[in-house]
This record gives sequence, C-alpha cells and structure tokens, in this order.
Amino acid sequence: MPVVWTLAALVMLLLWSEGTGWRLGVWLAKPLASAAFVVLALQLGGRDTGYGLWVLAGLLACWIGDVLLIPKHRLAFKIGIVAFLLGHVLYSIAFLVHGVAFAWAFVAAVPLGTMAWTLGRLILIRVHRGLRKPVSAYILVISGMLALGIGAWARSGDPVFVVAPSAFYVSDLAVARNRFLRPGFVNRLIGLPLYYLAQVLFAWSVTLG
Repeated sequence: MPVVWTLAALVMLLLWSEGTGWRLGVWLAKPLASAAFVVLALQLGGRDTGYGLWVLAGLLACWIGDVLLIPKHRLAFKIGIVAFLLGHVLYSIAFLVHGVAFAWAFVAAVPLGTMAWTLGRLILIRVHRGLRKPVSAYILVISGMLALGIGAWARSGDPVFVVAPSAFYVSDLAVARNRFLRPGFVNRLIGLPLYYLAQVLFAWSVTLG
C-alpha cells in the first residue's frame, strides 16, 4: 500500500536526520511517519470493529507520544511517557476485546515480571526523581501488554498479536538504553525500525477484528 512505502521512506529520512543531527528533519519526518500508521489503520477499517477502535486509539496516543519526545525537554518527555503508557493500556484493552488465553498470559507474566523488576533496578537509579513514577508505571504496563499479546496469540493463533508487542517492547528497550544507560545512534538504528514495524503490524491487525 502507498502509505506503507511512504512511512518506510519517512523512517529512512528520520534515521538519516537522527544520525546527522538534523533536528528539522526529525521534526518533519517523525510526526508524518507516525501519522502514516494512523492513516493505515483507518484505511484498513479501524473504525469498523471494537478491537479496531481500541487499536486506533492506541495508535493516536503513540503519535502524540512521538511528537512530545522530539524536543529535549524533561516535561515534554514526561508527558510523552504518559501518552505511550496510555497507548499500551489501549492496546492491552484491544487484546482483551479480541480475546485472550489468560493461562498463557499469566505464564508469560512471570518471566516478563522478572525482567521488569531487573530493568527497573538498572534504570531507575539513573532516572531523575520526577520521572521515576511514570517510568516505573511504563515498565509494568508494557510488560503487561506483551503478556496479554501472548495470550491473544495463544487464543487466536495469529502471530501478529505476539510479534507487534514484542517489537514494541524491544524498541522501548533501545529507547531506555539511549536515554538512561548508553546513548548512541545504534539505539535509534535498532529501535526506530522496530517501533514502526510494531505500529504497522498493530494497524494491520485491525483487519482481524
């Protein structure tokens, strides 16, 4: 679809802009690339089902988060985290609406909870005091979303329900590594393509609603 190729081109521009430090390019490419996955969900019928509406709401929340994370400002970053946290909550509700095998979700929650605890200990000591609560909540919510995605995959057999949140999860690890542990372009080189892949898959999943 044309919108997917447009999104891919914008992600390439975004990566180039991040790598060269061209801030105007980031401001141009990122909002448009993120708007593209919202448009894709609309084109595929995101407004036609309950599941699709929840996914569409999650995509919109993530678009807001993407814009807020562009400026290098602590308050914008904090609000952006809240927007992404809301996006993950909305995706989690979408999985519940579609159907979840709760036994699988609970089993998946054990290693994911352990990883969340480990990441929290590693990251939170490096986080500004005012950001610790939203970052902690974010770690818990994205772990829960992935567990529910695994449950949705187990219930439906559609791999998109585990691939999309998994790609999002790994992309968030790259963001956390860049922000709090070891900054570097390699984090964006890994994280950005995975993030947009996740969002495209979420957008495409509305066809399964």
